[in-house]
Amino acid sequence: MNNTAEQFIATNKANLQALEGFTTQAFAGVEKLVELNMAASKAALGESFSHVQAVLAVKDAKDLVALQSGLVKPLTEKSAAYAQHVQTIVTDSSAEFTKAVEAKTAEAQKAFGGVLENLTKNAPAGSESAVAAFKNALTAGQNAFESAQTQAKKALETAQSNFTATATQAADAVKKATKVA
Repeated sequence: MNNTAEQFIATNKANLQALEGFTTQAFAGVEKLVELNMAASKAALGESFSHVQAVLAVKDAKDLVALQSGLVKPLTEKSAAYAQHVQTIVTDSSAEFTKAVEAKTAEAQKAFGGVLENLTKNAPAGSESAVAAFKNALTAGQNAFESAQTQAKKALETAQSNFTATATQAADAVKKATKVA
C-alpha cells in the first residue's frame, strides 16, 4: 500500500512540474505577442509623427491628396504583415502547447494505469466489484477527457483556419480598394 501512495505522490509531483512547464510555454507566447504589439505601436507612433510633419509641409491640395493616397498601401501591407505575425505566434504557441499537453496526458494515463494495476493486485479479497467499478469510472473519465481534448483541438483548428481566411480576405479587399483609388 505504501508503494501505491508513493506512486500517487510521484505522479502528482510530475503533474505539477508539467503544469509549470505549460504555464511557462503559455507566458512565452504572450510575451511574443506583447513584444510584437510594442514594436508595432512604436513604429506606428513614429510613422504618425512623420506623416503629420509631411502633411504640415505640404504646399497645395494636390500634394496633400498624393501624400494621403501614398499612405494607404504601406499601411495595408504593414497591417497584413502584423496579422501574419500574430497568426504565426498563436499557431506556433498553440501547437507547442497542444503537443506538450498530449504527451503529458499520455504519460499521466500510463502512470495512473500502473498505479491502478498495482492497486488492483493489492486489493483485499472481496473488493473485486468495487475495484471493477472504480476502473470503469476511471475509464469513462479518460474517454470523456479524450473526447473533450479532440473537440478542443478541432475548435482550435477551425479558429485558426477562419483567422487565416479573414486575414487573407481583408488584405485582398484593401489591395483591390487601393488599386481602384
